[in-house]
Amino acid sequence: MRRRLPSNTKWTSVLRRIPTSSATKYVTAPAFEGHVCAFRLAAGSGPIVVEGTTGRAMTLLAGDVFLGTPGHRESPRWVVGGVPKHGLVPGKAYWLLSECGLVGDLVASTSHAKTFLGRAKYLGAVTGDDGQIITLQRFAVSPRPRRQSDHGAPVFLIVGTSPEIGKTTTGLAVLRTLLNEGHSTVIALKATGTTAITEIMRYQDYGAAQVFDCLDFGVPSTHPANRKGAAGLFKWMLDTCLAIPADAFLIECGGDIIGLNVPTFLKCLRSRRSHPKVILVASDALGAFGATGILRKMGLAVDLITGPCTDTPAVRQRTEMLCRTATLNVHFNDGERS
Repeated sequence: MRRRLPSNTKWTSVLRRIPTSSATKYVTAPAFEGHVCAFRLAAGSGPIVVEGTTGRAMTLLAGDVFLGTPGHRESPRWVVGGVPKHGLVPGKAYWLLSECGLVGDLVASTSHAKTFLGRAKYLGAVTGDDGQIITLQRFAVSPRPRRQSDHGAPVFLIVGTSPEIGKTTTGLAVLRTLLNEGHSTVIALKATGTTAITEIMRYQDYGAAQVFDCLDFGVPSTHPANRKGAAGLFKWMLDTCLAIPADAFLIECGGDIIGLNVPTFLKCLRSRRSHPKVILVASDALGAFGATGILRKMGLAVDLITGPCTDTPAVRQRTEMLCRTATLNVHFNDGERS
């Protein structure tokens, strides 16, 4: 039997592609990654903050009903968790694993996750007027175009040695440089990681013509490691973005270069662009040295190194000496560090 959602149900940002008019009822059924689901924040929970579909910080309080999706996350900084083999069971409590509304079993967490980490009871899967469970895949971008429609845009690839070291800030700097040099149409892709509308909006604010992440291709994250079907997902991303007429194609890989299925993505990218411009964001000189070696074994030469490993003249000199690669320290007027 289908039950009606409360009128004050809150929507997390993982549902940004779902029309609000399509989700009014739910059924008690097992749920899997990408299913649109209803949850209730557990009694006794303190306030937690998530992303709303507009990108604003939205507070969830104990007893609030909200919509999200089962998903996986294997972050070295925040949480590790995912969807049980047999899916989420109605009536059972799970954990919010990210601000965007991923929910699943919790394996481990750090203090960095305390703003969004909370227990939530799974109520049921949301259905459309046809009675079928609504999925993120149903509202993904159109099926992949033919490979022959590649317009040949040069690729600028940003990778890093860890989360939260300035990959997006670096991406924004590269984007502004491309625009200032006359590349009027730049397509941006956050290829790996967990969907986050605030990152999409930042690239839009800085002038990207179109911005995509994994959610546009029907999945809320590119976790877990060795994800089944990852290569097909990444080929769909590349086919879609390269088919758009553009002056440049900017790619940011979330996380580090060995997690989040980044190696699989890089292999797919090399089949389309054997020599992209590679910008490495590294936390320290040793990290930069190790990462350049790993990327070299993947067939990718690093063109520029930035990040905290260039914050002082001493560490920058050490980075250049070890890696024998040009470095650049990126700063913005608002005080963000590269």
